[in-house]
Amino acid sequence: MRKNTRIVTTALGLTVALTLTGCAAGAPSGDAAAPTSVVIDTAFTLETGDPGRNYVPTGYMVSKAVYETLLDFKGSDESTPVDGLASYTQNDDATEFTFTLDADRVFSDGTPVTADDVVFSLNRVKGMTESKANFLMEGIEVTKVDDHTVLLTTVTPSLKLPALMTNPSLAILNSKVVIENGGTTDNTDAAEKFLNGTSAGSGPYIIDSIDFESQVVLTENEKYNGAEDPDFSRVVIRSVSESATQKMNLEGGDSQVAIDLSGDQVAGLGKGVTVTSTPSAQTIFLLLNQNADVSPVTSKPEFVSAVRYALDYDALLELAGAGSEQATGVIPPSFLGALTDGVKQDLAASKKALAASGYAGETVTLEYPNDYPVGGVSFTPLAERVQSQLAEAGINIELAPAPFTTQIDEYVNGREGFSIWFWGPDYADSANFLPFAAGAKVGLRAGWTAEQNPSVVALAAAAENATSMDQRAGAFSAFAQSLQEQGPFVPLIVPGSNIATADFISGVSYNSTWTMDIAELQAK
Repeated sequence: MRKNTRIVTTALGLTVALTLTGCAAGAPSGDAAAPTSVVIDTAFTLETGDPGRNYVPTGYMVSKAVYETLLDFKGSDESTPVDGLASYTQNDDATEFTFTLDADRVFSDGTPVTADDVVFSLNRVKGMTESKANFLMEGIEVTKVDDHTVLLTTVTPSLKLPALMTNPSLAILNSKVVIENGGTTDNTDAAEKFLNGTSAGSGPYIIDSIDFESQVVLTENEKYNGAEDPDFSRVVIRSVSESATQKMNLEGGDSQVAIDLSGDQVAGLGKGVTVTSTPSAQTIFLLLNQNADVSPVTSKPEFVSAVRYALDYDALLELAGAGSEQATGVIPPSFLGALTDGVKQDLAASKKALAASGYAGETVTLEYPNDYPVGGVSFTPLAERVQSQLAEAGINIELAPAPFTTQIDEYVNGREGFSIWFWGPDYADSANFLPFAAGAKVGLRAGWTAEQNPSVVALAAAAENATSMDQRAGAFSAFAQSLQEQGPFVPLIVPGSNIATADFISGVSYNSTWTMDIAELQAK
């Protein structure tokens, strides 16, 4: 039930719900007490309150606040998982991972967190085949050792498993409560309705109310006894899709955090605002289909090379603003195996490759979603600049924008010859980018089969099955380099993440999965 709310219509026609009770209206001054509430504006994507069924950005942020996972990351450091509800050890083959729970931890109703809760929670996600998060548990077996110890095993080496265990979709639930409300470990699970309105986690917050269209209200979990020490006892996460409105609300004191500002917008912010800018983990790239039936032009590897070397990447980067950087490959620079340097424009190499491709001046259609900015980067001006640069190299491009909901089906089903898309990780590990291999998910979207490039397939397998971090780093670097030289993708930009806050708030740390840990926010 919502408390003390009213509906406000913004100048841009957006309707948002403002929670009045306890909301901070601006920075504290003089001897005024520090605010106990915070309002967060974000481009809202929330489909469920059930962490095991969640697979969208706002949902991850909410789940991270309400539930906990076996492992976690400290601040913005995603290189090495740290203890969450448990610590872990692994065998030399990276096929057995033993998790030891902190015996003192409790759920929001005071019930102790036990191995039974872990086994149930992980197997519940594994059993819900309709869940988009189901793949996170693929190939993982879960066994109770004792009341506070759980063994996770895999048939093949899985150095990505610790990173998987940080994903909010694999949060640990109060199994007794969830089972009483329809929870199972097979595809008959019916606990979502219960979890849409009730917290069954051990995190620092509990759900006060959810409206999947407009806002979530979180309040302090009085039973929380974990390591975090949140300053704000009440948090409102609000749907504000227009970044310009987010900026206006922040500057006017109607909100205290804006998640989705572009580089240009943060550059123009007024006083009283702090901005945390960092490269995101999203990669914006060009796709050139290798299926001649889809496009006889783009399917020539030489044509891909011609496009790769025709572009002025510095000029493209100008469109992205604060926090952004050139994509050095399909793996973003913050991840293991990322390449140090990106491609540089080389018009002579581009023209040579274009001639070798047999290109005869045909017009090539460039498709892209025109209503879905990524990290503040709108695809229309990016497409226009790509079109202009390719024209200078002798390649004729026609632009074909379409709404995201229309474009996504064509992309997923491999029917686009030449398009702009983006890719972000589901968990903080370089294994997220193996789908770009020939014959893998994204590779097939580009019409790139395993038979077309077995060497890339072998490199992907070596990266996937590495058993030491040194071996793994080298394998992922080789994989990234091979894609940069032979793949049907032209990485363009890693857009920035720009999280702006009222200047009395500190503790903002960007995370590639849950964007920001609300419990880390502090009032100065």
